[in-house]
Amino acid sequence: MRFVALCLWFIAAGCAGAAEDTSYPIVIEHALGTTTIARKPERVATVAWANHEVPLALGIVPVGFAAANFGDDDGDGLLPWVAEKLTELGAETPVLFDEGDGIDFEAVAATRPDVILAAYSGLSQSDYDTLSQIAPVVAYPESAWATDWREMIRLNSAGLGMAAEGEALIARIEKEIAETVAGHSELQGKTAMFVTHLDVTNLSTVNFYTANDTRVKFFADLGLTSPKSVLEATKPGQFAASVSAERVDIFNDVDIVVAYGSMPLLDAVKADLLLSRMPAVGKDALVMLGRNPLGTAANPTPLSISWVLKDYVALLAAAAGKSQ
Repeated sequence: MRFVALCLWFIAAGCAGAAEDTSYPIVIEHALGTTTIARKPERVATVAWANHEVPLALGIVPVGFAAANFGDDDGDGLLPWVAEKLTELGAETPVLFDEGDGIDFEAVAATRPDVILAAYSGLSQSDYDTLSQIAPVVAYPESAWATDWREMIRLNSAGLGMAAEGEALIARIEKEIAETVAGHSELQGKTAMFVTHLDVTNLSTVNFYTANDTRVKFFADLGLTSPKSVLEATKPGQFAASVSAERVDIFNDVDIVVAYGSMPLLDAVKADLLLSRMPAVGKDALVMLGRNPLGTAANPTPLSISWVLKDYVALLAAAAGKSQ
């Protein structure tokens, strides 16, 4: 990972000092360039998905962040775990950026940020260059939308001058995951794939996330592994792949299938002559997620993990029990 958080200024301290002991400038290298943060940021803005959860988890309310455009049941622009954290911090909802048509640069600029966090994002070079005219920008380390939740915390907390606090947050989340997974031994050694989309009117293609996707990476945290069929379909920089349903037998190494969809889709998959040949389908070892907060949280973020963990693990464990 091309990431130099706190550069040589912080190496001597072993990244163990508190935020007030952080040395400046902070230098962060990422896929789109090198960002230098000259002083402790006071006004923090974030763009793209979930980056605001890092400062919130560390007790900082951003001056603005992207409105939720997926899984927002009540339409207030906040996912439930974000709303709960704002309430916990006694904070009003800050400016919400409408990113339906891309980043709203004028809205971001109007919040007068000292730093812009975007470690998990799909920023183009042009986006980055424009945002950098507003404030220093923390972008993704390697590829767009490939930053896992740990990297998101590390990069964004470094941009806040809170690298040590970020590591402590990671440790707390890892402990919670380990404690939850420990109660579900049936998950150990099972393989899982995450289907991106199935069209109930046309089941001729199986579309799925590759091992590069953060949803699939999360399986490893939960004691699951990626099957050989998914690993072999994973190409550098590719986050989704497709296979003709006529080749469905390659997925005989899949124990659990996770997919977005409802009961009509599930019934159609079970009735399909080709897809029903998958062992996971035949054994009903399926987890169907809605386009709701729970389904949204299957793509793990710093605050959503605690919110969804017990429910998601329980669903996966139930499917694992059927795959015997």
